[in-house]
Amino acid sequence: MNAPLSPSGVPDTGAAPSFSVLAPAPVVPVVVVEDAADAVPLARALVAGGLPAIEVTLRTPAAPDAIRAIAAEVPGAVVGAGTVLTPEQVTGAVAAGARFLVSPGCTDTLLTALRASGVPFLPGVSTASEVMALLERGVREMKFFPARAAGGPAYLKSLAGPLPQARFCPTGGIGPDTAPEYLALPNVGCVGGSWMLPEDAVAARDWDRVERLAREAAAL
Repeated sequence: MNAPLSPSGVPDTGAAPSFSVLAPAPVVPVVVVEDAADAVPLARALVAGGLPAIEVTLRTPAAPDAIRAIAAEVPGAVVGAGTVLTPEQVTGAVAAGARFLVSPGCTDTLLTALRASGVPFLPGVSTASEVMALLERGVREMKFFPARAAGGPAYLKSLAGPLPQARFCPTGGIGPDTAPEYLALPNVGCVGGSWMLPEDAVAARDWDRVERLAREAAAL
């Protein structure tokens, strides 16, 4: 897990070592950290359960410290930053130790920053035109968001025919009952979700329960 990482889109410069955000596990936990002190035990529980790629969303003030702590103290984790919206957040997340970046959508300004970051990234899409625009820029791996609201497995299945080169990590409204339907699609590499991190378990710091739910998710 300590190998150098490459952008998931075609980089502007430099080599492209083989790494895909979609590869480590069928599920990427989407984590909202309110207290940075919870980051390390939470990440250890997820990794022990078989989910090494962990997306920490930049929705709370604790997120940068959480990324920094996981990167430093959980060797088996591949920690990334989610809800990346600006070039400044790209720079800050990578400086904190993020090894991949995820955004809910994509603009030209953000894409330029993502490609210059030196780490893999999943820009968000929800329409065929958005997928086509990223394919034109050499990006093949994307986040499909918000998955359930944007059409779910049926919509992604319909994209596989005309746009087979695009691969997705659908996120948004996905749970253990619906994840298998997404994962069965040829253009889906993994799904993102937070069902293995129920609020009551995190509040109680019940990391054994988180590990058990992570193990169930990793088996999908």
